[in-house]
Formats: sequence, structure tokens, C-alpha cells
Amino acid sequence: MTAPRRPVGAPAAPLFCSGDVLHLTRSASPQFVCPIVVRVIRTLDWSTYDGWCWVDGYQLGPDGAATARRSLFVRTEGVFRLTDRPPVQKPLMRRPVPRTPVRAGA
Repeated sequence: MTAPRRPVGAPAAPLFCSGDVLHLTRSASPQFVCPIVVRVIRTLDWSTYDGWCWVDGYQLGPDGAATARRSLFVRTEGVFRLTDRPPVQKPLMRRPVPRTPVRAGA
């Protein structure tokens, strides 16, 4: 069984969102002999093989700080997401500020 194909020219839904933290091992790509942790900047919309994608992100060190920016070619089924996506929050409603009349030249 194959995955349904999207129409030519139709944008694909991003697999990974900005801010997702991913653990990349050899199951994601042979280049990750030493596993790394990456915080996603964006998923690049470049032409690839089915089941693979380009991810732009920051490689994280042991303390969670970004050590390098990288563009990575990964197999989507081999990527492990370390963070859950935050729930969508409704924007806060702003209350109007009460206005008082101002006298000029008093």
C-alpha cells in the first residue's frame, strides 16, 4: 500500500514545526552514527524521495544550547520527537483603555 499522492504544485503539510526538538539516530540517516539532538527552525520544501525531508535546525549540546546551525536530510520514520507540540492557545482579548477628555491650553 502506498501513501496517497498530493496534486502537483500543492504544498505539503510540514512534518515538523518550528521549535520541535528531534533526536536523530542512524534510523533517521546513516550520517548520524553519533546521535544528535536538533531544534527545528523549519522544514524545507525541497524536492526529495518519498519518506525523506530536509530540516533546517540548530544542533543542541548537552546543556540544551545551540552549537551549530545545520540543514539535514532525514528519513521521517526514523526521527524521534523529544517534545510534544504545545497546545494551541486562544489569543488574549485586549480590553480597551478608558479615555478621558483632554483640555488643550488650560
